[in-house]
Amino acid sequence: MHPFAYERPGSLAEAIALLGRHGAEARLLAGGTDLIIRLRDGSLRPSVVIDLKRVEELRPAIREEDGRLSISATSVMTDIAADPRVRRHFVALAEAAAVIGSVQIRNRATLAGNICNASPAADTAPSLLVYGAVVVAAGPAGTRRIPIDEFFVRSGATTLQRDELVAAVELPLPARRIGAAHVRRTRRRGHDLASVTLTCGVDDAGVTRLAYGSVGPRPVLEVDESGTLADPGSTGEARAGVLERMFLGASPSPRSMRASPEYRVAMLRALGERALRMALDRLGGG
Repeated sequence: MHPFAYERPGSLAEAIALLGRHGAEARLLAGGTDLIIRLRDGSLRPSVVIDLKRVEELRPAIREEDGRLSISATSVMTDIAADPRVRRHFVALAEAAAVIGSVQIRNRATLAGNICNASPAADTAPSLLVYGAVVVAAGPAGTRRIPIDEFFVRSGATTLQRDELVAAVELPLPARRIGAAHVRRTRRRGHDLASVTLTCGVDDAGVTRLAYGSVGPRPVLEVDESGTLADPGSTGEARAGVLERMFLGASPSPRSMRASPEYRVAMLRALGERALRMALDRLGGG
């Protein structure tokens, strides 16, 4: 492992100052489930690692306030999957958090880290897109809120500035009743990265939001306001036509070792239909 300095700031201001001082040479440590691997294999060689676990403002917390659920930067997947408010209002996010890695990984991995890595296969990204999440970024100029669909750029890249960090992820509490489901396809059971990951949400106004990842450089969100997908009485042919249009943004890499582009597109269609059925069942069941 390449040698590096190690900093443990106690406040958000101190963490931001360290980021500003070291710039691109710094890496943030929250859960560390990806960072530690990359430090060991040499694909990352920072001059300093900034450990955020002692930052008072970022301590693990899931709070309901001002019509939204706020998940702090160091909150781990295990706590997110088990939280009753997440399970009640954002069940697809709870399902996504529950399948990330192994139990040991979920006890360390954070939601903020999952999105900051900007992996196209990040399991939580489609659910956050469907639920209209907002990323709270903190930097020298204060905080700013970034809609999650504007946060992702491409694999490994986000719209965070060099001296900013994610302080929290906010989820607006649904104004309407919604049924949602998260599904994924992997090569094997367990902690394998997904070949396709997908979330579908249908609300009681007939709007369907569908987001998918691992089939392009960033996760994609599509919205159907025609009511076709939300109507249980619509024909299979009509639903298939709408889904096909929603999947036009899929562009799987031919260089991936996990699955071929043809397989991923076929599984995207199958998982889209499955998640839609589950979402409609949940909407109908309340």
